[in-house]
Amino acid sequence: MKDSNFLKERNARNIWHPMAHPGDMQANPPTIITGAQGTRITDIDGHEVVDAVGGLWNVNLGFSCQPIKDAIAGQLDRLPYYSAFRGTTNDVIIELSEVLHDFFAPDGLARAFYTSGGGDSVETSLRLARQYHKLKGDEGRFKFLSLKKGYHGTQFGGASVNGNANFRNAYEPLLPGCFHIPAPYAYRNPFNETDPERLAQLCLAALEDEIAFQGANTIAAMIMEPVLGAGGVLVPHESFMPGVREITARHGILLISDEVITGFGRTGDWTGARHWGVQPDMATTAKAITNGYFPFGAVMISEAVAEVFEKDETGKAMIGHGYTYSGHPVGAAAALACLDETIKLQVQANAAARGAELFAGLNALKERFDIIGDVRGGHGLMLGTELVEDRASKTPLGKPAVERIHQATYEAGAMVRISGHNVLMSPPLVLTSEDVQVILTALEKGLAAA
Repeated sequence: MKDSNFLKERNARNIWHPMAHPGDMQANPPTIITGAQGTRITDIDGHEVVDAVGGLWNVNLGFSCQPIKDAIAGQLDRLPYYSAFRGTTNDVIIELSEVLHDFFAPDGLARAFYTSGGGDSVETSLRLARQYHKLKGDEGRFKFLSLKKGYHGTQFGGASVNGNANFRNAYEPLLPGCFHIPAPYAYRNPFNETDPERLAQLCLAALEDEIAFQGANTIAAMIMEPVLGAGGVLVPHESFMPGVREITARHGILLISDEVITGFGRTGDWTGARHWGVQPDMATTAKAITNGYFPFGAVMISEAVAEVFEKDETGKAMIGHGYTYSGHPVGAAAALACLDETIKLQVQANAAARGAELFAGLNALKERFDIIGDVRGGHGLMLGTELVEDRASKTPLGKPAVERIHQATYEAGAMVRISGHNVLMSPPLVLTSEDVQVILTALEKGLAAA
């Protein structure tokens, strides 16, 4: 390994970082993380902080989960890779599929299609949704609905259903036939409605209106996050997702629950859809399925959708889609060990408890700092703090002040994520009460710095 001076000198010189301007990264090199243990990360200068980002919403079990590391090492020794394309498989994905079948049974999901990550899972779900309708003879159902502010990855399909212009404008034209409805975002919405329950009904009415305008018989699926993550941690009223489920089912539209962030305990329940009492037609998963230790994902498919494919006698159900690393045996081994630990530790319960503490602490900070316009969370370890110049106008806090908060918070002991003028938190689900206090104290110092 090169020494620290070399690494600092070459930082961002020959790398383009995701979600960043290459020139900005060269002018302001990113923090170099060199170590991690438990809920803590350490940078190249030896500065240790609580990781309130959880890697990238994915390190649910922390950075030192030995059973997953052992599973990866053991699988590399036994079978490091083999294709799962037609004609071959591996023993690990057969076992994993049984575990996932049981895990997702309360969600009504029974089959797995393996991918390399969240973006691949979204892409797969959109393709399968179109194929499903073709198999049923509904050739005209090709459109997709989604929520403004929603995030579904950055592949062309995912970017097309994304509800944030930052991931769209530079790459348009995107996939045709994608339409967006207002998100249940009580702090900012086109209806000027602050009551979450009333707002949910207005957004559902907008969904009904869009379906009527497009024609239900032209729409293949609606994809949504049960709690919108990267868009600012937007928590809908409890009536919203059940309302979406009722409307889509009534119109023959598939509902895809994007569980890439919300799956495996982050909301305080095992899945986001289950948190709202909804059974989707498909669910996209990745991230925490291997605790971030290996790129891996799965699309979970309901019995009803699976039946249409499995009983086809025309040959049109052949899935002309897949990835070199679909069903990778090392990823599957990591997932098996990860799910075993996830269930054994009952991390969803700890997520609910620590999330409540963090949510209460953020609201206490709101009482002290006028630059906090809104605090969102209260459902597990997904929390968002929206920063404003002043509460009356809700003018977003400027970039220099937000960056000062981010840096000062880091120096004080916590890594948080900045998205525009929002401070987002998605710490490991093994977070302790002591960790919560470290995060809150660090953020307090960060806010004071602004």
